[in-house]
Amino acid sequence: MAEAMSPRGPDAAGVWSQGRVALGHRRLKIIDLSEAGAQPMVDSDLGLAICWNGCIYNYQALRRELAEAGYRFFSHSDTEVLLKAYHHWGDSFVDHLKGMFAFAIVERDSGRVLLGRDRLGIKPLYITEDAHRIRFASSLPALLAGGGVDTRIHPVALHHYLTFHSVVPPPLTILRGVAKVPPASLLAIEPDGRRVTTTYWSPDFSRRADRADWSERDWEDAVLEALRVAVERRLVADVPVGCLLSGGVDSSLIVGLLAEAGQHGLATFSIGFESVGGVEGDEFRYSDVIAERFDTNHHQIRIGTDRMLPALDGAIGAMSEPMVSHDCVAFYLLSQEVAKHVKVVQSGQGADEVFAGYHWYPPMAEPDAATLDGSVASYRGAFFDRDTAAVNALISEAYQAEGDPSGQFVTEHFAQAGAETGVDRALRLDTTVMLVDDPVKRVDNMTMAWGLEGRVPFLDHDLVELAASCPPQYKTAQGGKGVLKQAARRVIPADVIDRPKGYFPVPALTHLEGPYLDMVRDALYAPEAKERGLFRPDAVDRLLADPNGRLTPLRGNELWQIALLELWLQKHGIAGAAA
Repeated sequence: MAEAMSPRGPDAAGVWSQGRVALGHRRLKIIDLSEAGAQPMVDSDLGLAICWNGCIYNYQALRRELAEAGYRFFSHSDTEVLLKAYHHWGDSFVDHLKGMFAFAIVERDSGRVLLGRDRLGIKPLYITEDAHRIRFASSLPALLAGGGVDTRIHPVALHHYLTFHSVVPPPLTILRGVAKVPPASLLAIEPDGRRVTTTYWSPDFSRRADRADWSERDWEDAVLEALRVAVERRLVADVPVGCLLSGGVDSSLIVGLLAEAGQHGLATFSIGFESVGGVEGDEFRYSDVIAERFDTNHHQIRIGTDRMLPALDGAIGAMSEPMVSHDCVAFYLLSQEVAKHVKVVQSGQGADEVFAGYHWYPPMAEPDAATLDGSVASYRGAFFDRDTAAVNALISEAYQAEGDPSGQFVTEHFAQAGAETGVDRALRLDTTVMLVDDPVKRVDNMTMAWGLEGRVPFLDHDLVELAASCPPQYKTAQGGKGVLKQAARRVIPADVIDRPKGYFPVPALTHLEGPYLDMVRDALYAPEAKERGLFRPDAVDRLLADPNGRLTPLRGNELWQIALLELWLQKHGIAGAAA
């Protein structure tokens, strides 16, 4: 299992076992590069062992606090701080952490195991169990490597994948036998075998009385200050920290704030592809403006079409779950190049979900989206790839879920207290679910495939809490992210802020032709696909007859969506048949 994760931790490996518990770890050395920081880490005085993945940005402050409480330290790592913090504060130690993490802590004497995941689910944590054992890992393929996993397709997860824009909310994964620990959750496995799951954090998307008199300018000040703190926090490392620079407002603002914080000669990285079918493949003209303005050590990475196809196989192999987004392969190739220069990068992911940058938020403010049913209908119309009838027309009867689980999930989420407007409901869902299981997972999987740590300042939980309480009209202004754009004007050039919204352009996957179309056809007609019988043959034939004719509301290629799922199942050796 640990070997399957060696790309995530190429620098060192370790195992530890005692009684009924065994831990394995692959290390990426970023804080305390010495052997004192190795994992699994055992503190025999405290009777605790840990293995984990992530970074605790405030570990030095916590270390000072714990030292004052009488704890003695044998390393300079954030790993040891986690052990002492757990011993000192118990399960509530997570409330003291500012960072990204997925951990397993073992109590030597009681046998209790505590699994936990950070508030925004930046670091993944998968779990599988049968009658004899429970296993967990940072990646789903690592669990598969351990064998004995029920790899049948989960019908409800499949419905989510095909409906909810390939987002499968926790605890489900596409496989029946694998679950994921939800973000902001602790899972205690008690000595008697009982499981106790606790949610320790959730952002409040209602207005706060103490901010009721804030002006628009006050909100801009607060957002800029919170982001400045978030960016500086994420400089904690014993190795250099670079920045991914797409040329959009989010990554450009991070670079500007890093420059303000005194980062001279900051390494920045942009990627571009060849244009296909009239779709432009790079946004270098914007990233160059920022690189020049802040005098960064800029790397412009141009990827020829010849590198795209081989990289797709690697990117699909790096996916812990099937991810339909075209920019997976862009992140994968970018990370491959960036990892030659640095081990840590900051990235602009999350700003669109936190500050309402997407096109479906303004309609959520319309009067007809004020009611629960109205807001669900508005969100579905913009975000869902297809309705249940279209899902069932695509997949075989054996794989169909009962009812409309994706619609039910959104309705129940929107109905929870703490988000009273349509925009707030959509932002809460996107921040706590969609963001975690699409862009954030993409960044983690594709960067860690090359032993590169991606840090996401827009998902600093203090900043997320602040943004959640901000009146929606300030966020949806200026075509989205209004309050962030206004704040950014104090740091970066206006022409980068007022440009049309861009995405990681990967033309070859938007417009399927040539070898990409051949790969898709081969996957869908492969013997494994026929044996699995996941998709109706007539539906597959129809999509292949007009490969670029059917796009989802979010401009995703319908053919690519079903092909990617089949490619992922085949890549990971999953034979899975219907239940």
